Amino acid sequence: MSAPVLRTAPPGSRGIDDLLATARTRLDRLGPLETHQAMQRGAVLVDIRPAAQRAEHGEIPGAIVIERNVLEWRLDPRSDARLSFTHYDLDVIVTCQEGYTSSLAAAALQDLGLLRATDLEGGFKAWQAAGLPTL
Repeated sequence: MSAPVLRTAPPGSRGIDDLLATARTRLDRLGPLETHQAMQRGAVLVDIRPAAQRAEHGEIPGAIVIERNVLEWRLDPRSDARLSFTHYDLDVIVTCQEGYTSSLAAAALQDLGLLRATDLEGGFKAWQAAGLPTL
């Protein structure tokens, strides 16, 4: 016998649209040209897309690949699995394919204390549409 299917949202739960909107209120999102300029000033662009998506669509030169499933461990300055360059005032910009998952990821980095974390509005797709370099 299987458990009954819950057809209404449990009290206190939030939908993805609400989570995304809340995350974005905390971010100073950057467009493709602003992201490119920030990278030239030393900001770190982190591409969280899976390998298959990068292979299909391309990559941004200079972006560091940290897939979404390990992002917090690699960039949390407290983590034993952190990358050597991470620190609390890191100027980090997260990108995904279209700029949705990256907003949630950037908000999670802010929760870890990386208060300058933000994302690339429109993601890789916007970067490419702006005519910026890709591999």
